[in-house]
Amino acid sequence: MNKEVIEVQVRAVVPLDASFAVFLGNADKTFVIYVDESVGTAISMFMRGVAKERPLTHDLMASLLMAFGAKVDRIVINDLSGSVFRARLIIVAENELHARKVIEIDARPSDSIAMATQSGAPVFVARQVWESVEDMTEALEEIEKRGNALASEAKGAAPSGAGDEIEDEEGDDDEDFDLEDENDDDDEEDDSSPSR
Repeated sequence: MNKEVIEVQVRAVVPLDASFAVFLGNADKTFVIYVDESVGTAISMFMRGVAKERPLTHDLMASLLMAFGAKVDRIVINDLSGSVFRARLIIVAENELHARKVIEIDARPSDSIAMATQSGAPVFVARQVWESVEDMTEALEEIEKRGNALASEAKGAAPSGAGDEIEDEEGDDDEDFDLEDENDDDDEEDDSSPSR
């Protein structure tokens, strides 16, 4: 399996008008998956370790897994059809009923990324997906430069000590940039496909 997949990290989560751009990659390449606002917000909160008053859906799922002696082991973004990504959520369960059981579940990449980020599990991309996606490293670097410039301006304009609280998370800024937001729902399954 190691030869067929590439490990990536969530490099940034950038808010857009009605969605979020999740940048995934490594030192060689970065690509984008567009996710809906609620999941994008959740991924961003998990990345920053934001405390929540009440559990989010992905927190609830993690608690349910834990109650059954299971956890997210890893996720694999395993298919790209047009602009629709697909993923597999790999769960490992060890409890009094099973010494060790590995379960693989079809899941939206957005939910899978949120679950992996929430639990600290690794994210992998199938090699054929990796080789077919556009490299967005330069776009991410431009977004990070803009974010750093805005943060520097904000710190320079803030009274002494006030700038300490102004920080641009992962280069996220609300300015428009040249990312094509053509696949807002790219990780949604077709209505015609059977649900699992």
